[in-house]
Amino acid sequence: MLLSLAKPLLLIVDDDSLISESLSFALAQEYDVLTSHSRTHALALLRQLRQPPQLALVDLGLPPLPHRPDEGFALIGDLLALSPDMKIIVLSGQSDEGNARHARTLGAVDFVAKPCDPGRLTELFRQALRFGNDTPSTPAGGLVGESLPMQRLRLQLGQYANLAYPVLIEGESGSGKDIVASHYLHHLTERKDKPFLALNCAAISPTLLEPTLFGYAKGAFTGANSAKSGYFEDADSGTLFLDEIGELPLDLQPKLLRVLENGEYQRVGETQTRVSTARIVAATNRDLRQEMRAGRFRADLFHRISVFTVAVPPLRETGLDRLLLLEHFRKSCATSAHAEPFQLAPPAQSLWLDYGFPGNVRELRNIVIRLTARYPGQTISVEQLRAELDHFDPAESLAGTAGLSAGDLDEAKQAARQHLDKTARLNLDATLELWQRGYIEAAIELSGGNMSEAARRLGINRTTLYNRMESWTRR
Repeated sequence: MLLSLAKPLLLIVDDDSLISESLSFALAQEYDVLTSHSRTHALALLRQLRQPPQLALVDLGLPPLPHRPDEGFALIGDLLALSPDMKIIVLSGQSDEGNARHARTLGAVDFVAKPCDPGRLTELFRQALRFGNDTPSTPAGGLVGESLPMQRLRLQLGQYANLAYPVLIEGESGSGKDIVASHYLHHLTERKDKPFLALNCAAISPTLLEPTLFGYAKGAFTGANSAKSGYFEDADSGTLFLDEIGELPLDLQPKLLRVLENGEYQRVGETQTRVSTARIVAATNRDLRQEMRAGRFRADLFHRISVFTVAVPPLRETGLDRLLLLEHFRKSCATSAHAEPFQLAPPAQSLWLDYGFPGNVRELRNIVIRLTARYPGQTISVEQLRAELDHFDPAESLAGTAGLSAGDLDEAKQAARQHLDKTARLNLDATLELWQRGYIEAAIELSGGNMSEAARRLGINRTTLYNRMESWTRR
């Protein structure tokens, strides 16, 4: 496929071919358009590209469950894992405002209901590209935030920055792990004049990861028409950042372990041993200790990549840092849009501080972008701000537990006794997971597939519900 260098690349994912084809035709004048019909197909398509699209339009109701948003929500996370800078607009035939808010929490820039106007989509895409990808840094280059967790993070990074040992960065999606890797663990170190290469392990087909990391000899496989160096070789004595390290296939993990132990590796199709002096920084939003217990990640590799471990705190743990980030992005977004910055009314500012930002810095930035576009120079009310948040009332989560009594505990205990009497060797984790999954699926059925209602029935927020459902697919 020949793509124009002058046009932004746009991915449209919708299982309705009439919609995808008509939108592709309408938007083709301004964008190079790729179309896909499912989450699986979209990811396979993107892994064949040299560069990911700048823009994506994603329908929530994708197969195999076209009337539920699960696959669409999952695809948002997948796309941002492949390319954190991608601007995603969500498209849905469902008018549930909860779905819109949750999509934005996961990292989507905005939400458009079907039927959609191509002109409206074009304006949203132009706006998304205009705002760019400002990062939460101060003019001095440090991460925004003065909370104790942020001070502790800076202290650790200062201690580890110039050491040659690997560093593992842990943190939730959208928390800024890539900024920590590139800024603190490379550009502020003695290696700053050396290469910094970043590879997202989730963004490349598992069969291509080995030649991408280690390079390959001419004729090593079909299509290898000439020899090529890999990331380890190209990084030289700089820094190699392996993002989403938890996605590394099991059969490739021993080869990465070998490089970490003695620096040695071989190009695919070669017998010559080469030596890497690159410093390895890895990042993950998974619990690698749990992945080890499940047999999906080698314990010896985990201990090698985590000589030093730093945790990027989620926004819900950083208190007033949310106001500092608001101020930073408010000004930078207004400058990018050539607009006056908005203000928050005092009650809206209180709501801002009370909100947990489950999508972390990425979500906060996208909220500021939308507010800047919709209310330039205005003072924003509680109602206007609340419409942008995936808001969850903690009182609702307590309502279900408030009705539990000692009798309920006795009944649960009796059921457990009967189960233990009949089971020779119980797996407690598997049993609890089975019960949790049963409750979740029952809540979804009773709610007619409305995920907001299912979350309310279970006394959890929507983000937690989707995270727990997503964890099933990883097992």
